[in-house]
Amino acid sequence: MNKKIIWRTFRFSILIVVLILLSVLFDYILKVRLPAPFAVIPLIVAGGYVCYTTWDAMISLHKVTAGMLVVLALIGTTWVGEYLSGAIVSFMMIFGEALEALATEKTKNAVRDLIKLVPMTCRKLINSSFQEVPINTVRPGDIIQVIPGERIPVDGIILKGQASINEASITGESLSVDKSLQDKVYVGSFIENGVVEIRTEKIGNSTVLGKIIKTVHTAQQNKGDSQKMADAFSSYFLTIILAVCFLVGFSTRDIMRVMTILVIACPCALVLATPTAVIASVGNAAKRGIILKGGNAIENFAKVTTICLDKTGTLTKGKPEVVAMKVFGEENEMLQALGIAEKNSQHPIGKAIIEYLIYEKDIDITSLPDGDFEMLFGRGVRVENEGVICEVSNRKCLEDMPEKEAELMQFLDDQESLGRTAMVICKNRKIMGAIAVADILRQNVPETIKKLKGMGISKIIMLTGDNENTARTICQEAGVDEFHANLLPEDKLNYLKELQKQGQKVAMVGDGVNDAPALALANVGIAMGAMGTDVAVETADIALMSDNIQTLTFSYALSKRTYHIIRQNIIIFACFVNVIGVTLSGLGFLNPIIGAIVHNASSIFVVLNSSTMLTWGKNSKEM
Repeated sequence: MNKKIIWRTFRFSILIVVLILLSVLFDYILKVRLPAPFAVIPLIVAGGYVCYTTWDAMISLHKVTAGMLVVLALIGTTWVGEYLSGAIVSFMMIFGEALEALATEKTKNAVRDLIKLVPMTCRKLINSSFQEVPINTVRPGDIIQVIPGERIPVDGIILKGQASINEASITGESLSVDKSLQDKVYVGSFIENGVVEIRTEKIGNSTVLGKIIKTVHTAQQNKGDSQKMADAFSSYFLTIILAVCFLVGFSTRDIMRVMTILVIACPCALVLATPTAVIASVGNAAKRGIILKGGNAIENFAKVTTICLDKTGTLTKGKPEVVAMKVFGEENEMLQALGIAEKNSQHPIGKAIIEYLIYEKDIDITSLPDGDFEMLFGRGVRVENEGVICEVSNRKCLEDMPEKEAELMQFLDDQESLGRTAMVICKNRKIMGAIAVADILRQNVPETIKKLKGMGISKIIMLTGDNENTARTICQEAGVDEFHANLLPEDKLNYLKELQKQGQKVAMVGDGVNDAPALALANVGIAMGAMGTDVAVETADIALMSDNIQTLTFSYALSKRTYHIIRQNIIIFACFVNVIGVTLSGLGFLNPIIGAIVHNASSIFVVLNSSTMLTWGKNSKEM
């Protein structure tokens, strides 16, 4: 179903709503006397559409579908003159189909966003010179050149040059990586500084990004278990009801009993049981910046036993900040040297340091001289101005220095053991101090993790592409008991599959393109939305738009409560009332009018019960 058909269906749904409201106005409020009740119009419009699509589906699929439940409802409600009830049930089915089609279209949008990460052209080595060619002409073994500001078009190995590469689209990590000879690079990664020549190893679907695209596309297509169950139930339900009608009609020869059974068995309460609770919960969640994408998302989240969390942008803020500093000389002189060295750096670490100097140390960066800026790949930055050299580098700068202070080495060792990026600040080869930068934990993460454990989540696991030291530190701070580090998207995917094989119901929480396959294949995917990439939000079942991880606990509690309400609606108000009503109708204790009253009463109770989800959670004791 394309976009035009989807929006046409939504407009058709709006028309039906208007007709239903007009029928309420004319038939029940104003009580206008017409040749026929106004409710007949929305019943014919909506009911006719449902009957046509249900018949068409049965012919094409060669089986009874869930739509037959609604057709059965239309027969019973029309017989006893409950035209408005028939119109409402028809509307619920049409609107539900439109939402499902829209979700499918969103999946296609997610795949399109991923494809945009692959450049359409690249520079390929041809006859000793690099020439721009379409990407579809590149083959394994070809040599590709990539310059700053461009995305890498293939998976391959660097043959020449060095560069600072942002691999957030693949690993999800916010810090750029310095790479040089023989290092692997991946399609979709962004060159921030430097020029590299790459030998192509993989292209198209065989690349890491290609596998992400394929997984997102296929995983979303396979989420149809609930619909299969509904269709299976409808076939059994129809068979039983029709058999009961035949037996009662054959044994009593009383057509009114048969029609009463049809009216009582009208699955209005059953049809309303899930969507009313879902709509109420979706509205409740939306007020808190949470997008719940329908009943499947709610039901699956309610059954989750294990939550897997990405690190960067989920548990952490997703950008580096200065977390520690050590002064060995005069502090102001050290800060001046630090500012001069990082002033013109475009590296995320440099930007974090400049923000720290401006907002924490009140340094006027604009007053500092520019000098000759030099990027030291795999080391740091250096600026020379009027014979004064200021450098901010990792411990490699100490290799050509005669003395290394024990206190400095202890600082570097301590910070690096925590997975932080530690750097030395030098002025004319004299050590002025040291600084450490890291992607820090979000606020409220520890209490969120603790609360999730208290709500019955048996396992909480962090999955990250970052190194083991950083992963261990973040887990200790967050209160997460288990982690797996140095993972590519495919590794995360395989780990989730292993958990599911063990019988775990898994939720995956992430924000990046690299998380998209895991979000798609988990039992429920949850995107940190406002900061997250569009593809993650589109792929996920739930999006936390406020970027507040505390909303994860509310989402879980709301889903569990909604699932409980849905079960109540189905078991008590739909199935139990149906069984009792059909039994009494078959014995002759009820007539069609009383049957219609009972049938409507069960539907009203379903709506009232579901409506409690509109305000659920305002009282903290409910959570």
